[in-house]
Amino acid sequence: MVLRQISTRLQRISFGGPAAIVTSMGLIVGLRSATVSKAAIAGSLLILALADNLTDSLGVHMYQESERLPPRAAFRTTVANFLTRLLLGLSFVALVLILPSPQVVYVSMVWGLTLLAGLSFSIARLRRVSAAAEISKHCAVALAVIALSQLIGVAIRVWAGQA
Repeated sequence: MVLRQISTRLQRISFGGPAAIVTSMGLIVGLRSATVSKAAIAGSLLILALADNLTDSLGVHMYQESERLPPRAAFRTTVANFLTRLLLGLSFVALVLILPSPQVVYVSMVWGLTLLAGLSFSIARLRRVSAAAEISKHCAVALAVIALSQLIGVAIRVWAGQA
């Protein structure tokens, strides 16, 4: 019974959690590479935490309705997805607002990869698969997104003539 409850809770946060973590890290790195101000980064993260989160939660909810999930279960998962993404997004906003600019990128990377590794570890344990393999796969995808975001940020800075 306890394992089932843990599994249900992990399912509710595992969809939105990684998306919020990886997208926030990519946004911070990409915008910082484009020499965007802390205020612009924090504002972008807030927009992401609210607007993108709401539309994503709506998509999750509609998908669950199409799968004929009981309305109460669909609603719970939708709310859990929204709150997970909101809280994770706000944690990155706090880092941007609190830390000096040079440290924001590094600390947000450590924070995000730690969160992603923790979630990956929990899911791997539940599935009884190699935690190291799952953490490696998930962090590799996150690092690819971050690298691509950095390249885009540098390209924008060069294109805008601020290199």
